[in-house]
Amino acid sequence: MCRNIRQLHNFEPPATTDEVSAAALQYVRKVSGSTKPSQANQAAFDRAVAEVAAATQHLLDALVTTAAPKDREVEAAKARARAAARYSA
Repeated sequence: MCRNIRQLHNFEPPATTDEVSAAALQYVRKVSGSTKPSQANQAAFDRAVAEVAAATQHLLDALVTTAAPKDREVEAAKARARAAARYSA
């Protein structure tokens, strides 16, 4: 999985539309192999991003869990600690 795509499920507050769109954009960039499509492919690229974002939002809306929601700040601190341990060697 692309490292720039973050988990969006079970956070408080829930994922925003911007976060869902950013994840969709990263996914489409990864799959297409292009960070900036040509003018000829721009419409298809934009359509794919919108469709992936919609599918992602439908998925997030349908998922259920009994786990307590995660705190974004706590999870970010854990990620920073993992990165520091990984790259300090």
